[in-house]
Amino acid sequence: EEAGVISSYVALVAPERVGLGLTAYLNVRLEKQTDNPLRNPRDLFRAAVQTWPEVVECAAMTGEMDYLLRVLVQDMQHYARFISDTLLKHPSVQDCKTSFVLE
Repeated sequence: EEAGVISSYVALVAPERVGLGLTAYLNVRLEKQTDNPLRNPRDLFRAAVQTWPEVVECAAMTGEMDYLLRVLVQDMQHYARFISDTLLKHPSVQDCKTSFVLE
């Protein structure tokens, strides 16, 4: 710890034990970058993601999509609400593709 090798300690919660039985990975594509520093799609998206409790991981990616989100939700209805009411309504989001975890 003194050498700075260990940055933190965490508790890992079993999602299914707290009612979060569905895990999904979402590839998210943002709108094209703008030159307006007040409306940078990446900055707006990153700020919003931090307020969404369903998102437990967010990684900026190379390639066709811009971000990979790991999302934990109760069930398919909860997932559908998150997608339609939150993610796709965000002004920076252009498209998303979802893969669900089987095991």
